[in-house]
Amino acid sequence: MKHYAGDRTIDGVKVTVDGVPLDSCVGVAEFSKNGFEWSYEGPEPRQLALALLLDHLGDKSKAKAMVEPFMSAVVANFGNEWEMSSADIEESLAALSGKAVA
Repeated sequence: MKHYAGDRTIDGVKVTVDGVPLDSCVGVAEFSKNGFEWSYEGPEPRQLALALLLDHLGDKSKAKAMVEPFMSAVVANFGNEWEMSSADIEESLAALSGKAVA
């Protein structure tokens, strides 16, 4: 199970997956040239949502399809520091799809 974390530091925003910087996935879609952000709805949180979803799902089309709802429901509500696991992402996606989580 993967572990995702984000933090706002004196050196800027840091987002990691299992301790390694998360790829911004601008090769798939570039919503922002300013990197990642969270706690609001906009291009930088949208970029983070795409990166999290693509890393978790491994499927470009599924990740792109869920970017907006995931950004609005999850990324826009992150605090200054946040953590989530693969299971947390899966649970969020199931809730957004209206499917029951086992």
